[in-house]
Amino acid sequence: MLTKNEARRYLNDVSQEQSFWVNNGNVLKNLEDLANALPEMGKDTFQHHVNKEKNDFSNWIGDVIGDKVLANDLRSSKSKESALNKLRSRLISLKKKSA
Repeated sequence: MLTKNEARRYLNDVSQEQSFWVNNGNVLKNLEDLANALPEMGKDTFQHHVNKEKNDFSNWIGDVIGDKVLANDLRSSKSKESALNKLRSRLISLKKKSA
C-alpha cells in the first residue's frame, strides 16, 4: 500500500546527477517533467529510449525515482500514447495520496 511519504518522494525532483537526459537535449528531474515532455517528444526520440531491447523511462522511474508500480506499468508500453496515459493516471493517484 502506497504511503503519503512514498507518494511525496515519487513526486519530488531527483538530484541533478540522477536527472534523465533525453537524447533530444531535454533534462527531466521528476515525473511531471516526463509527463510534459512526452507529448512533444518526436517518434525517433521516444523509440531511442523505448524499444524491444530497453525502456529507459521505466528503468529511470524504477531505479532512480523508486516507483516500482509505475515502472512495471510502463515496461509494457510500446507507444508514447500508452506511456503517457499510464504516467498521467499514476500522477493523479500520487498527487491525491500525497495531499
